[in-house]
Amino acid sequence: MAKVRQDAWSHEDDLLLAETVLRHIREGSTQLNAFEEVGDALNRTSAACGFRWNAEVRNKYIDAIELAKRQRKERKRAQATQIKQETTRAFSQPVRQQSSLVMESPETSEITLENVIHFLQLLQKDYYASNQSIRKAEQLQEENSGLKEKIASLERELSLTNKKLTTVEEDYKTFIQIMERARKMTVLDDQGSVKSPSFKMDKNGNLEQFAHGSSN
Repeated sequence: MAKVRQDAWSHEDDLLLAETVLRHIREGSTQLNAFEEVGDALNRTSAACGFRWNAEVRNKYIDAIELAKRQRKERKRAQATQIKQETTRAFSQPVRQQSSLVMESPETSEITLENVIHFLQLLQKDYYASNQSIRKAEQLQEENSGLKEKIASLERELSLTNKKLTTVEEDYKTFIQIMERARKMTVLDDQGSVKSPSFKMDKNGNLEQFAHGSSN
């Protein structure tokens, strides 16, 4: 049956629209599904319900929408925790007990094959990530050991270089001392080879210097 358009929205219609949208948000569904459900209940189109929600109703329920979103997150977190716990307990038991638990126990009625596959895929990703982290840690440890050995080698080379430098400095000081003593001895020899000047008096009574070995 074709849906009949109704121009007027009553307070009860708006309340039904708000409650339905908030419920779908809490349960992790979409607003489009909520609009379709309200449209079926009120004999309106989902487009009309969506327009009414966005234009008139939504602004009145801002706080309720945020609360519904938080409840949706908590619900998903609780479901994920439950799936993880149930799957871990199931796989920790023998195969026969696992089959019995899945087939007969009412506690596992919410565990579907899709949820189990999804959980195992996440578990596999965590396993691979853990192995990669271990390999990375081992690689870093090897690199760290190599760097330590390289540092130790460089420290030994630096120690030998410092010893050689000390020896060179001592040899240089000794060489300077020898050169200084040799210079002093050369100066003394030069001073000892210079003879005192000799003078004689000329006919006018003046003193004049004459070189040694001259024959006057």
